[in-house]
Amino acid sequence: MTTLLAMQHVNLGLHFRARVLRGEEARIAPFIGVDHAWMAGPTFPPHRHEAIAAISYVFSDSETAITNRDSLGNHNCIEPGGLHWMTAGSGVVHEEVPAESGRTVHSLQIFVALPRAASQGTPSATSLTASEIPIIQRPGATIRVAMGRFDGVQSPLAPPTPVTMLDIALEAGAELALPLPAGEMAFLLPVTGPITVDGRAIDPESPGAPFYAAKAGERSARLSAGNAPARIMLFTGDPASTP
Repeated sequence: MTTLLAMQHVNLGLHFRARVLRGEEARIAPFIGVDHAWMAGPTFPPHRHEAIAAISYVFSDSETAITNRDSLGNHNCIEPGGLHWMTAGSGVVHEEVPAESGRTVHSLQIFVALPRAASQGTPSATSLTASEIPIIQRPGATIRVAMGRFDGVQSPLAPPTPVTMLDIALEAGAELALPLPAGEMAFLLPVTGPITVDGRAIDPESPGAPFYAAKAGERSARLSAGNAPARIMLFTGDPASTP
């Protein structure tokens, strides 16, 4: 039986709301936290990150892109379906805002620990467009391999911390057995629609995210959509990959 990681609701002004998952005594290492966010206007002024990686993933149903600017000289758009990985290292100042006024960005902001050498190294950033993210089709399911590797398919992203993030869309009534890597922790974040995980019903407003501690043997998460389409994210990583 899976356990649940607590999630919190955060509202900042009129333009930003999020469901926030944090590390709970480093249980989700090498991940530090994930924000499932809706942003309809500029919310955060230019701010600094260091010693971590900050990743923005824009869902394909987002009404608009994210405009990203940083002290590395990048000024780019993260389009719906795209991803931007920033290795902050010794320090980067950045700002991300909706590309179009009056439209809402639906996205994830993901924070990942870095290996010691990269945590104070030269900062860098790289992006993937929606078309560059590999897609796996299964009966009733579409799986986007945004980071890492799944079922022999590798994301073109080569981050300093090896982590996997899958964007899984299920048709109504679809079922999927999702293998979990041996030796890695895993957690699932519901995005849209009702879904059952290992017999436990959850949805985007559920108070927790299903969590699997790292184990040596093979195992799987059993996903089942209800009478409507559902979307859920899978995150996996080796807790020992960073100090």
